[in-house]
Amino acid sequence: MKERINNMGYVAVTGGQKAIEGAEKLVHLYRLQAAKQALPTEEIRSQMRLLIDRVMGEGGLYAPGYASLALKQAEGDPSEAAFLLRAYRSTLPRNHYSLTVEPGNMRVIRRISSAFKDIPGGQLLGPTYDYTHRLLNFELRQEDQQAIISFLQELEIDIESEETLDSFPKVVELLKDQKLMADRQAVEDEPFDVTREKLSFPLPRSARLQLLARGETGAMTAFAYSSMRGYGAVHPTIGELRVGYTDVYIPYPYGSGKDEEDSIYIGEMLLTEVETINSFTQNDQGDVEFMLGYGLTMGQNEVKAISMAILERSLDTQGHSPTQDEEFVLLHIDSVEAHGFVSHLKMPHYITFQSSLDRIRQAQNTGKHQAQNVGKDEQHVSAD
Repeated sequence: MKERINNMGYVAVTGGQKAIEGAEKLVHLYRLQAAKQALPTEEIRSQMRLLIDRVMGEGGLYAPGYASLALKQAEGDPSEAAFLLRAYRSTLPRNHYSLTVEPGNMRVIRRISSAFKDIPGGQLLGPTYDYTHRLLNFELRQEDQQAIISFLQELEIDIESEETLDSFPKVVELLKDQKLMADRQAVEDEPFDVTREKLSFPLPRSARLQLLARGETGAMTAFAYSSMRGYGAVHPTIGELRVGYTDVYIPYPYGSGKDEEDSIYIGEMLLTEVETINSFTQNDQGDVEFMLGYGLTMGQNEVKAISMAILERSLDTQGHSPTQDEEFVLLHIDSVEAHGFVSHLKMPHYITFQSSLDRIRQAQNTGKHQAQNVGKDEQHVSAD
């Protein structure tokens, strides 16, 4: 900062106002100086859909329009965009609580199982890169509006038409019907609200699921990977992964609010749900059953949903690995907490560091003084 302020304590708190305003202008300069045109938020939303989904999930707010705006403002930094989205969410009033969403009724666009080849309704690959080579497509450099129109016409897709989607039964229910899959503990009648209640470990399952659902994709992937490599006890098979749209209802203001017949439809959400099949165990009745892991995320974020299912199962497993430590996992996967705490190191720490300098200089001077005294004592001993 070029601006100087005599009061050192004041600088550590606020910095120079003109310098801060200038730094903010530089952000816009670096974003726009080489741009041929401003990037519309609508294009970010439509063409960066996976990034939008990731930011919404980590920001804890299902709002594609606001997520695209946050990404534009953050110059594509997903952590900063999630921070902006979470901050905006905290200013919004909470007018309603929706009825429980049932992903089993979603209109799927993608549905696969790694456990069974033949499943009711068949495998539906949907939109995915899983089966293609990871090679740069240089044709995208020349992609323009005409190329988009030609591609859509080639596939005979009407831009204005909506997709026809279907719902399918759940694969894991087949195992439950055969008494091969253990039923998970139901979430409490009154779920814990991590946005309004103080965390106190151990947490109920509803709190775990909320924190995992808002977790940072990279951190959760790393933790899940560590468990699969042997630093944990969970290495599952995917019973079913599904991506699709789920209807959302809120209770009618003057009704009982217990079911959809007495509720108001407010829209739909794109969700990714993963149910994993984990190593079997023996229940209290002596029957051997597989254990279920569960993951649910906003949008299409499959790696995070799989990681969530691994960590959710891992936290329910007794052991001493890092991924079995509830406090360690849940307090370190939040992107806003982690991003903010690490980024705060860039803020002025002049006073605290000056204090460290004073202490180390004092220690050095004390050490030199003691060394000199020892030397004098040795001289006296020699003289004697």
